[in-house]
Amino acid sequence: MNGKVWLVGAGPSDVGLLTVKGKEVLERAQVVVYDRLVGAGILALIPQEAETIDVGKRAGNHTMPQEEINRLLLQKAQEGKEVVRLKGGDPFLFGRGGEELELLTERDIPFEIVPGITSAISVPAYNGIPVTHRDYTSSVHIITGHKKRDEKLDLDFEALVHLKGTLVFLMGVSALSDICNGLLQAGMEPNMPAAILQQGTTAGQKKIIATVATLEQEVEKQGIETPAIIVVGKVCELGNRFAWYEKNPLFGKRVIVTRPKERSGTLCGKLRQAGAEVVEMPTIKTVPILENKALEKEIQRLKEYQYLAFTSPAGVKVFFDMLKIYHTDIRSIGSAKIAAIGKGTKRELEERGIMCDFMPEIYDGEHLGVLLGETAKDGERILIPRAAEGNLQLIEEIEKRTKAEITDLPIYKTVYESARFEPEHVDMAVFTSASTVKGFARAINKLEVKNILAVCIGKQTQAEAEKLGMNTITAKEATIDSLVECCVEAGKGRG
Repeated sequence: MNGKVWLVGAGPSDVGLLTVKGKEVLERAQVVVYDRLVGAGILALIPQEAETIDVGKRAGNHTMPQEEINRLLLQKAQEGKEVVRLKGGDPFLFGRGGEELELLTERDIPFEIVPGITSAISVPAYNGIPVTHRDYTSSVHIITGHKKRDEKLDLDFEALVHLKGTLVFLMGVSALSDICNGLLQAGMEPNMPAAILQQGTTAGQKKIIATVATLEQEVEKQGIETPAIIVVGKVCELGNRFAWYEKNPLFGKRVIVTRPKERSGTLCGKLRQAGAEVVEMPTIKTVPILENKALEKEIQRLKEYQYLAFTSPAGVKVFFDMLKIYHTDIRSIGSAKIAAIGKGTKRELEERGIMCDFMPEIYDGEHLGVLLGETAKDGERILIPRAAEGNLQLIEEIEKRTKAEITDLPIYKTVYESARFEPEHVDMAVFTSASTVKGFARAINKLEVKNILAVCIGKQTQAEAEKLGMNTITAKEATIDSLVECCVEAGKGRG
C-alpha cells in the first residue's frame, strides 16, 4: 500500500512562522526530505525516529538533482511511508513544487500541499518594510533573480518599471548588478529607494537601504551574505522608520536550549519574545525506571514518612505517574510535609493539587539539604524520589544536621540525546542542569564550544560548562525568568 507525500512550506526560517498544519504534519513524518534553507529551529521539530534526507538545495549548490528528488519522493511513498518534502518559503513560489508533483500524480500517489509564508512578504516585514502602502504603491510583484552563470538575466525591465509597484527579487544576490542596471536603463529614477535584506527572521538578519543607483556600491562596502532578497520601491524608505525586530534585546543572537523537549516550551517562548533565534537541541531526556521494586516497596509504606522531598519537576511527574500505575491514591501520602527544590518543582506539585510546605531560598541540592537537615528531627523519615544519579550534596547536608532516616529513591534515569542538526553558528547555550551540559558535549560535532557563552542555572551547571572550556555566566536565581534576564544582560555586552 502506498504512503503519502506532503509538500510543506517551512517559511523564511523563524520556527514561529511555520504554519500550525506544517508543524502537525512534520511532527508525525516518517521520512523528511529537506532543503538547506530550512531553519535549524524547524529541523529540530522532526521526530528522532524519522529518516532525514538532506537534498542540499540552495542557490548555486544542489547536492541532489531535481529529477532525483522527484524519484526519491516516489520511492519513499511507494514504500508506504508518510513523507514530508520540507521546502524553504512556499513550495509553489519558485520552489519547483509543481515539478515534484508530476511524477506522483502519474503514479497515483496521494499528496497534500501545505503552503508556507514566503520570504517575499515576511522578510521585508521583519525589516520594517511594508510591501504595499496606500501612500506609496498598491501593487507588489515577485520576480526570480536566479540566472545561470555567464548568462544574461532574462527580464522585461521596461515592463517592471512601468508597473510602478514594489518589486521583490528572490534568489537575486548574484544578479544584483544586472537588476539595478537593467532597471536604470529601463528608465527607473536613480533615487528610487532599494534594499537588500540578508537572512531575514534569523539571527543573521541584516539590511542595507540605499537607492537603485547606489545599492550595489553599498553592498560592496558593507558586505552581504546569502540568502538575501532585493526590494525596490518607495516603501523601502520606511524600513528604518518602521524597524521593530532589531529593537528586541536579543536580536542577532542564536540561542540553543538544551533542556528536555517536554520542558523547554516556556523558556524558548520567552527567549523568542526577547528577539532571539532559538534552536531547540534537547541533550537529555528523563526515562522512568519501570521495573522498580524499591519504588513499589516505598509506595506501600508512604504513610510512614514525615517528609517527601522533590528535586525536579520530572521527579514529581514520574512519582505521581507511578502512583497511578500502582493504583495508589495520593491520600496515602498522609500528613507528610512536602519539600520542593524550586519554583518549577513547586508548580508541578501544585498542578496536582499538592501545596508545598517549604522550599529553599536558593534553588539547589545543597540548600534543600540544609533546609531538610534543620527541619527534620532525629529518627524522622525522609523520602527523596529523584534521578538515579542524584546530587550527593543533598544527602550530605541533611546528614550533617540530623539523624533522620533518609531513603534516596531512584525513580528515573537521565538518557543522553543525539543532535541530528547543528546550526552553523551559536552565540549562547542555555543549560538548566549539569546533565544538559554533559549531553551537549556528547551531542555536538561541528560547533566550537569555546566560542559559545554558557548561560547556567546554578553553580554545579556552571562548573560542568567550565570543564568544557566554555565562557560562563550564571543566573541570579534558578528560575526561567532569571535565565532569560541573564541572556539579555549577556547579549548587551556581546556584539
